[in-house]
Amino acid sequence: MAALSSTSCLHSLAGHERYFLSCKTSQFSKPSFIKPSLKKPRFSVPFCIKQSDLDQKQIKQESSREEDKEEEDDYWVVTAVRSKYNEIVIVDTVDARYLLLDSTKNAHSVINKGGENWTDSYWDEFASLPPIVPDGPIAIYGLGGGTAARLILELYPSVQLEGWEIDDILIEKAREYMELSELEKPTPKGGSLRVLVDDALSPSEDVSGKYAGIIVDLFADGKVLDQLQQVQMWHDLASRLMPNGRIMVNCAGIEEEKVVTNEKPKLVLGDSVWMLNPTIKVMSEAFPGQVYWKRTPDSEGLNFVALTGGEPDLSDWSSKVPVRLSEPVKQWKLCEDL
Repeated sequence: MAALSSTSCLHSLAGHERYFLSCKTSQFSKPSFIKPSLKKPRFSVPFCIKQSDLDQKQIKQESSREEDKEEEDDYWVVTAVRSKYNEIVIVDTVDARYLLLDSTKNAHSVINKGGENWTDSYWDEFASLPPIVPDGPIAIYGLGGGTAARLILELYPSVQLEGWEIDDILIEKAREYMELSELEKPTPKGGSLRVLVDDALSPSEDVSGKYAGIIVDLFADGKVLDQLQQVQMWHDLASRLMPNGRIMVNCAGIEEEKVVTNEKPKLVLGDSVWMLNPTIKVMSEAFPGQVYWKRTPDSEGLNFVALTGGEPDLSDWSSKVPVRLSEPVKQWKLCEDL
């Protein structure tokens, strides 16, 4: 996939043509979130083309769109820029706006048009955390455009969130185009989102014992950060929790759904499949007997999500979350070798 080039060239074309973006996925990557009702369009974003080529290109595109209009949905670029950390593209569809990052163009945030904050993706899982942690602030490491924060503040309007994001340009664009600035205003019940532009894994302020919960959604180039494959890093993150606090993590998928049995590949779908996810595996080494896992449904990307802490009472937990999450929280399982 082509790297972003001149933003000014992109802006000059925005009024002349629409762009089609394909958010290709691999099972090991952070999912490219596209609503199931939308088909994945093809990627062809010429960031700089000559005006003399534009008419000919437009004719070809119109012909192609006629042939493929039943196979593609329109996406158009709202803004695009390169920062120190990311290639940032924000795109619109008829139903939603997406924040795409990295050369992978994976979706890191979404806003549904019409006011619906449920996403039918792994972000919804994070909204189940507040009922099973103590009273106190919850950190979101990897805030992005604020998708998880938006839903949490809707469901728990008194919660105090701290959203960590290393990329100041991303935050600037999210405030401008993803309504992040609205989330920074206090709710009627006193809840709030405090945005911190800082490295969540190496913070400039002391956060020892500060958080009731930590949501970890940290990716680069479509993969979980390398630092999160180290046991010591998880011990460091746990030191930032108050007593009985928990960490909930987006662990992406697995590279292959197969293991070898008697020299033949076998599809893994059972309770041992978590062992193929490297992030969950290192977490289970860091916190033996205190890591739980689940997978989102196929329609939501088959992501793994992990949770630390003592064994949760799933029935009690289920009764404290919104109805939409009451059955999903019953699916958490202990990471145990089989």
